[in-house]
Amino acid sequence: MRALAALSRFVGNTFALWVLLFAVLAFFQPAPFLPATSWIVTLLGLIMFGMGLTLKGSDFAEVARRPLWVALGVGAQFVIMPLLAWLLCQLLGLPAEIAVGVILVGCCPGGTASNVITWFSRGDVALSVSITAVTTLLAPLATPALIWLLASAWLPVNFAALFTSIVQIVLLPIALGLIARRLLGARVRHVVEILPLVSVVSIVIIVAAVVAASQAKIAESGLLIMAVVILHNSLGLGIGYFAARLFGLPLAQRKTLSIEVGMQNSGLGAALASAHFSPLAAVPSALFSVWHNLSGALLATFYRRLDDKPDA
Repeated sequence: MRALAALSRFVGNTFALWVLLFAVLAFFQPAPFLPATSWIVTLLGLIMFGMGLTLKGSDFAEVARRPLWVALGVGAQFVIMPLLAWLLCQLLGLPAEIAVGVILVGCCPGGTASNVITWFSRGDVALSVSITAVTTLLAPLATPALIWLLASAWLPVNFAALFTSIVQIVLLPIALGLIARRLLGARVRHVVEILPLVSVVSIVIIVAAVVAASQAKIAESGLLIMAVVILHNSLGLGIGYFAARLFGLPLAQRKTLSIEVGMQNSGLGAALASAHFSPLAAVPSALFSVWHNLSGALLATFYRRLDDKPDA
């Protein structure tokens, strides 16, 4: 078990490398990865089950202890990234399927990768976990509503179907994880130690499957989509930081909000796009998964060197 836990930590710490490697492999050799498209929803459910296993009462105690900071993070998550996505689609005149995919990933809640990047950045991990947990629990209502509001101009959006999907692949697995944690007690620690390995393998398979299914479309429009993804992520990271500064948050919390806003649950975006729109609509989420882990790691290196000064 110790060797497996050590492998899990190594794979978790090199997450971005594995996502990038298998995305490239799937692009040049798509056939072996195509069968995995039928497993996307199941794999995301497994990741959410793992999130449920790791959640504790203290994660939600932050909401009561610092409600304004958590509310600011949740509000920024569901305002900044969706609006940025919509603006980029309008300004760049993106094709319908790509536009919906960009908006979809922008409307997703935060992902657990943001908690790791926050820790690397010497940010406020407790606040990060609380914001991720709250946005994830609000996602069944907030995400379909935002997608319907912002993306209906490009393609028809079925609110009820999106709501049902998110309940099935997010809320239900998290609830089962919480129940399993209660039943297992202290023994859950051994399971939690290998969760990074399970999560990384699942995300890698999801990204590879999406890239393989859309290989031809990526070859045609990949540079455009990647440019939009980089802009979307970079603007989210920057605006998140300055929004926190505008509200007078200390440096550690500014770092946290920046990361929470800029990093999305791109696995959820890929699953929803594949299930309700098209393989091409899932490509922005897949590329976002590759890019935001790379940009997050680079940003963490920069953030670690910042001193908490009045003008930081």
